[in-house]
Amino acid sequence: MYKNLTFTFIGAGSMAEAMVSGMLNSTIFVAKQLIVTNRSNTAKLQFFKQEYGVNVTHDQAAALEKADVVILAMKPKDVTAALDGLKPFITENHLLVSVIAGVSTTSIEDLLGINIPIIRAMPNTSAAIGESATAISRGQYAIDLHQKIAETLFLTIGTVSLVDETDLHAVTGLSGSGPAYVYYLVEAMEKAALELGLNQKVSKELILQTIKGAAEMLKASPKHPSTLRKEVMSPGGTTEAGLKVLEEYQYQEAMINCIKRAAHRSHEMGAEIENMMIKLR
Repeated sequence: MYKNLTFTFIGAGSMAEAMVSGMLNSTIFVAKQLIVTNRSNTAKLQFFKQEYGVNVTHDQAAALEKADVVILAMKPKDVTAALDGLKPFITENHLLVSVIAGVSTTSIEDLLGINIPIIRAMPNTSAAIGESATAISRGQYAIDLHQKIAETLFLTIGTVSLVDETDLHAVTGLSGSGPAYVYYLVEAMEKAALELGLNQKVSKELILQTIKGAAEMLKASPKHPSTLRKEVMSPGGTTEAGLKVLEEYQYQEAMINCIKRAAHRSHEMGAEIENMMIKLR
């Protein structure tokens, strides 16, 4: 069934590349099923063709005519103009899969002016190695078959969770942006290791295995993270000393506010898109 479908990507940025890479690393999809488009960046399209062997074109109308599934992967700021230009070529027979942060299925329906099935998704860039944490939600015209197609697509690049669309702002702040928070933590750990005189190669190996081990421990253990944290500590020991510094700097509060701010920004972007739509009417 899935090998008979053609997937057209509108946008050739980092998320499109992560998804293409993940899909082709699976055994479900092949390069000839994928079409990648953008408006004018020929060099980027040539990269996709050479690196992944997919079909590429600037002719989005032709790409949409061949498509069964259309993956909206443009930047949020470009969505209004992009969909307005695509409107004549998108039909109710297409399944739209949107990975645009902050933009609701209702906004996309209103921009296109048709009753079209939409699956809204929030993957993250770990899709490139098949380790994305993706949440999806169904638009009002999507049915079980559409959900199944989207789940199959995103399972090739990691895990999939079905959520209410109203929860996707929180998902965006948590797992959509989440890899960047981890990379930021690793940056800090590497700087600390350097200042302590550790060899860079050795410190990187230790850091990555520590994070991987902690993640696997969280996955395997029924214990709450706070319990696992306390099990690492001993009174008056090194871990307690380090954690006291994090408490002094309000590390947990900073992380909580970080995630909330990212989620709120998702809300803001959605509102900005709706305001742009109002101006176009």
